[in-house]
Amino acid sequence: MTTLTLAKALNEGLRRSMEDDSKVLVMGEDVGKLGGVFRVTDGLQKDFGEERVIDTPLAESGIVGTAIGLALRGYRPVCEIQFDGFVFPAADQIITQLAKMPLRSLGTLKLPVVVRIPFGGGIGAVEHHSESPEAYFTHTAGLRVVACSNPADAYTMIQEAVRCDDPIIFFEPKRRYWDKAEVDLLGSGLPLDRARVVRKGRDATLIAYGPMVKTCVEAASAVEEDGRDLEVIDLRSLNPLDMDVVTDSVRRTGRCVVVHEAPVFTGFGAELAARITESCFYHLEAPVLRVGGFSTPYPPSRLEDHYLPDLDRVLDAVDRSFAY
Repeated sequence: MTTLTLAKALNEGLRRSMEDDSKVLVMGEDVGKLGGVFRVTDGLQKDFGEERVIDTPLAESGIVGTAIGLALRGYRPVCEIQFDGFVFPAADQIITQLAKMPLRSLGTLKLPVVVRIPFGGGIGAVEHHSESPEAYFTHTAGLRVVACSNPADAYTMIQEAVRCDDPIIFFEPKRRYWDKAEVDLLGSGLPLDRARVVRKGRDATLIAYGPMVKTCVEAASAVEEDGRDLEVIDLRSLNPLDMDVVTDSVRRTGRCVVVHEAPVFTGFGAELAARITESCFYHLEAPVLRVGGFSTPYPPSRLEDHYLPDLDRVLDAVDRSFAY
């Protein structure tokens, strides 16, 4: 076991993938000599060369478009989108080409492309640097969408994503990049499409992914003094969804709160709440509640503490659930 930050765990996972398969390439803005703005790709160009770790122009559409062409030639490109808000110029390539070409070719063409996106707020950044665009991509059929939340999962999930033949949007919680935890560098984790029960509980279920998993664990610990026992689930995969783990938990606890940073209105939590209600209706003691950002553009950094869901807003939702 080795103690790593989440960013370093991703770095080690990418390194191992590149060692295992010479067809794995890393490409993006400043990923080479600089090692990425969050240093996730630090040292990779030095060790694997400029032909496998490629500093690209500032053109996200070009990055993903080139990756599609490389994948068609047998490579496994890993694209870094420097910040979440920069992915939108590449949306055309992702939605109209990357997601659709495997089905368009009746499965004869594989596009093993991983698009890494640091997402979410909490770092005091300027506009376009703190978005949560996951709902755009979970709505796009043909894409796998996953989000890591801790160093151990980051290490194994990035390797599984690189090995997968499907196109994958890989979300990384940027405010958790510096969180540390033990990582088994010789071990393997859960399958990429499986959810994980982070904490067992019997009274209510908190469901989150990415940066909000840690907040939900803190909320579960905070209510222990009140005699409430909360279960916390880390979805890990947003598409496909591991509904077996989710429904098993909610049917036992009878209460559920879904938490994410993105705005609540038509956010990913809306789909999750609807599916839980359909599957667990007769087991629910209260409506499925949602906690998220406000339906506004992401605010200036001085206001982001008010915008982002925090411990108090999660606890308020738990209280409202128990009030039914």
